[in-house]
Amino acid sequence: MERNHGNLIGFRPDIKVVDCTLRDGGLVNNFEFSDEFVKDLYRTNIKAGVDYMEFGYKASKDIFSKEEYGKWKFCDEEDIRAVVGNNDFDLKIAVMADVGRTDFKNDILKKEDSVIDLVRTAAYIHQIPAAVEMIQDAHEKGYETTVNVMAISKVREEDLDHGLELLAESDVDYIYLVDSFGAFYPEQIRRLTDKYMNIATKHNKRIGVHTHNNQQLAFANAIEALSNGASLCDATVSGMGRGAGNCYMESLLAFLRNPKYNLVPVMDFVQKHIIPERAKGNLWGYDIPYLLTGVMNSHPSSAIRFQKDGRFDYSRFYQELLDNME
Repeated sequence: MERNHGNLIGFRPDIKVVDCTLRDGGLVNNFEFSDEFVKDLYRTNIKAGVDYMEFGYKASKDIFSKEEYGKWKFCDEEDIRAVVGNNDFDLKIAVMADVGRTDFKNDILKKEDSVIDLVRTAAYIHQIPAAVEMIQDAHEKGYETTVNVMAISKVREEDLDHGLELLAESDVDYIYLVDSFGAFYPEQIRRLTDKYMNIATKHNKRIGVHTHNNQQLAFANAIEALSNGASLCDATVSGMGRGAGNCYMESLLAFLRNPKYNLVPVMDFVQKHIIPERAKGNLWGYDIPYLLTGVMNSHPSSAIRFQKDGRFDYSRFYQELLDNME
């Protein structure tokens, strides 16, 4: 499979956009979205020409209590259908399944019994064999499949190479380059995209990209990956996501030249839903604590605690991060 390159005038038809607002944004508000929010987001994505809408996680109810989370932590078939019916539109429906946190054999139905189109598997490098099993299960049930290898900024190069080869030999359709901690710079994304693309093209796979905004580089890193051959790109409305959040859907759609994409419905959704969401106290986006965890290549959980504790002693927090690296 030849690598695709684009330019700033034309467009690459292989590039597709995935809206992850309900899943990544659900980490901000415990998946407690109103039905109106979800239905309006679905209609917004249809009008905007977005290719996939990720509704949330397929989490195991034996591990996570339904009383503690909103419905999009579990994405039951009847809940999705209550929003999309039979989904008689070009927009495809996606869910994410975490390795070790999903009862995939029982909770992921056969495609013929589900309105879901795409099952996205998420795994750490040591979980690759389990991820392959989940990918194969979803593939055999009739779904499109992707896999997110998380926290690769912490992974040894040799281990990443072996893991990517194992995934490329599976029936997965897209392998995702994920910047879990918002630690990468565009030149690193360029090099990693080359690595992923070299393996993917050998096995006739495609590459996706999922970025975080700790260093205000989520959009820059996303388009860097796209310009070097990635063809599936995750984004959220106004970057809504845990901690520093994600690549802004508004920025991505404004950048892509494909005439099928329409920015206006997304801006209307921001006015109607995102501004009130922030007013509720559900906060996300770039801030100094997330910058520091990105620079230090560490999980944002400590920055989230810093924010919740109402702290502003940034220099002390920086020293705490340095101490934890020793």
